[in-house]
Amino acid sequence: MAISAEELETLLKESFPKGTVTITDLAGDGNHYAAEVIDESFRGLNRVQQQRAVYAALKGKMDGSHGELHALALTTKAPD
Repeated sequence: MAISAEELETLLKESFPKGTVTITDLAGDGNHYAAEVIDESFRGLNRVQQQRAVYAALKGKMDGSHGELHALALTTKAPD
C-alpha cells in the first residue's frame, strides 16, 4: 500500500498549519519520502521530540508492516 506526496503533505499541514512542509519522493514508489518540516512549535524541543511530533501527525500511516508509508527521512527545525 502506498501514500501520495499530496496526502502526506496534507497530514503534516493539518498538524503544522503555519509551518513550512516540503515533501520529496525519493523512489517514485509512494513508500519512500523525505520531509522537511519547519515550525515554530519545534522551538525548545530536541530533535527526537520534534520527530515524534511529526510521526504523531501521520496518524498511524507508518505503523508496523501494514503502514502505508515505509520510509520517511525527516528534517525538522524551528524557523530561523
